[in-house]
Amino acid sequence: MIQYPSGIKPKRVAQSSKQTTTKQTQYGSRGMSLEDRINQSNDYYNTHHLAVIHKKPTPIQVVKVDYPKRSAARITEAYYKNASTTDYNGVYQGMYIDFEAKETKNKTSFPLANLPEHQRQHMLQCIEQGGIAFLILSFAVHQEVYIIPYEAVDTFIKTEKQQSLPYDFVKSVGFLCKTGVFPLIDYLEALDYYLQNRQS
Repeated sequence: MIQYPSGIKPKRVAQSSKQTTTKQTQYGSRGMSLEDRINQSNDYYNTHHLAVIHKKPTPIQVVKVDYPKRSAARITEAYYKNASTTDYNGVYQGMYIDFEAKETKNKTSFPLANLPEHQRQHMLQCIEQGGIAFLILSFAVHQEVYIIPYEAVDTFIKTEKQQSLPYDFVKSVGFLCKTGVFPLIDYLEALDYYLQNRQS
């Protein structure tokens, strides 16, 4: 059985409770992980010919395989070959995009320890080659999802020397993604706003 990397939790359905917030809740996506919602959004974008964006598979090294039947094989032991780069990449309006999806339950900040150095370096390399690199960051408590250009994250890391991205910083440099049904997270609209701001 392949074990998922630490930090990824199994899917679970959220328990219904009395509504105490005034924010609109999308009942169809409750209990879904951020990556599940992004994957469904990517399917929508692909089906409607808006973008081609896919989740990158994590390379594994198979160590042991059992053959209970001649026609069936079962992987019983496997390891990750090396650290993965980022979660997603693809093409949007002729531009290469590369991004990492992160979620936090923290109200006030996102811990930078959850963004490993190899992912930071990969996004910088994409930018150096003319690509667009960003984080999709979900603040679960606020029910908000942002696109944060990686250039802004890199500048913050180099100048502020803090261990986390403050929520207020994310709000000031990020682009809020609309959430709905089709797509669940409309991050391309937020990306459009970023691209317009970058050109002006």
